[in-house]
Amino acid sequence: MIPKRPASFSEEEYAARLAATQTALAEAELDAVICADPSNMAWLTGYDGWSFYVHQAVIVRRSGPPIWWGRPMDANGAKVTVWMSDEHIFSYPDNYVMNPDRHPYAHLSAHLKDWGLESGRIGVELDNYYFSAACYTTLRVELPQAEIVNATGLVNWRRLIKSPAEIDMIRKAAKIVTATHARIVELAEPGLRKCDLVAEIYASLIRGTTEYGGDYAAIAPMTPSGPEATAAHLTWDETPMKTGEATFFEIAGCYRRYHCPQSRTLCLGEPAAALLKIEDVALEGIDAVLSAAKPGATCHDLATVFQGVLRKHGVEKESRIGYSVGLSYPPDWGERTISIRPGDMTELRENLVLHLIPAMWMEDFGLEITETFLVTAAGAECLCDTPRRLYVKS
Repeated sequence: MIPKRPASFSEEEYAARLAATQTALAEAELDAVICADPSNMAWLTGYDGWSFYVHQAVIVRRSGPPIWWGRPMDANGAKVTVWMSDEHIFSYPDNYVMNPDRHPYAHLSAHLKDWGLESGRIGVELDNYYFSAACYTTLRVELPQAEIVNATGLVNWRRLIKSPAEIDMIRKAAKIVTATHARIVELAEPGLRKCDLVAEIYASLIRGTTEYGGDYAAIAPMTPSGPEATAAHLTWDETPMKTGEATFFEIAGCYRRYHCPQSRTLCLGEPAAALLKIEDVALEGIDAVLSAAKPGATCHDLATVFQGVLRKHGVEKESRIGYSVGLSYPPDWGERTISIRPGDMTELRENLVLHLIPAMWMEDFGLEITETFLVTAAGAECLCDTPRRLYVKS
C-alpha cells in the first residue's frame, strides 16, 4: 500500500468543503458535477500533481465522497495525496491519452452510467482551461439521455471564504514573496542579464524560508523593463538591465499551492518625472481602496473609489484593479470569481483574500505596486510588509 502524504487540511475541513459543494449541487438541481479545474480538484480532494496536461477530473455527486479519475500513472499520485480511500480512485487505459481515435471522456461516460447518471443532470466547467470542446461533445454523444449543464464556477465560489488553515498558508506565501522582493532589490544592477535575475527569483521563491519551503507559482515572473513595461504580461529574456529603466516584478509566493501575489517596481538610476507622478497617483489610489475595503462594501464600491482618485489627477485606467486569490495551478493564480471593477456587486466578507493590482501601463513605461490583503472585521489587512513605494537604486 502506498503511504499517504501528511494532509494539508483536516478531514473535517474536507468534509465541510464537500458538504458545501453538495449543497450547491442541490440548489442548482444537479445530480453531479465534473470538476476538471485542478484547483477545484485539489480543494475537494487534496490531489496535487503536474498531470493537468492530460484529461483528469473529480466527480462530486449529491451524496458520498468525491471520485478522482485520471491517467493510470497518476492514480498512484492520487493515492498519495487525496483524503478518500482507494476505492474512490479510477483511471482510464493509457491508450486513451492523446489518441485521436478515442477520447478519455468516453471512458468516464461509462463510469457515469455505472454510477446511475446515464439520464442525470450533470454539471461541467464549460468555460475552463482544462475542459475542452471535445470533452463536451464526447459526453453529449456517450450520454444522450443526460442533460449536460454549464456549472462553471460552482466550486470556485465555494472556495471564496478562506478557512483559518488556508489563511495560514497564504501568510506563509506572503513571507516568501516579501523575502524575494528584498532579494530583487539587493541583486538588480545595470548589466545584469534579466534571465540571471529571474533565476535568482525562482531560487528564492522555491527555497522559501528557513522554516518552510516554497512551491512553484501558477504564473511565471513578469519582469518587463522600460517601454516593454507598457505591456502587462511579458516575461524575460537575456537582455542586460539598463540604467534609467524601470522594471516591474509581478511575482507570487506559493506555499502548498496557496498564493500571495505582489508587485513592485524598481528603477535603476534617477526615475523620470512622469514615473514619479504616476507613483503618487497609484499610492493614493491604493490607500483609498484599502481604507474602503470593509465587510459589506462591494467590489464596485472599491473600483469607484479608485476611479475617483484617477479622475482627480486626470489619469485613465480601464482594466480591473483586483481579484480573489488562493489555491491555484497554472496558468493563473486568480480564482476566477470576483473582480474589483465597476458593476461587480459582490460584497466583501471576512476572510476574503484579494490581490489589489492597480497597475498603471502608460504610453512609454509601466508601474506596478500591488498588495494582497485579507478582509477582516476591522477592514483590510495587507499580508506582506514590503514597503509600498517605487524602488530606486543608483
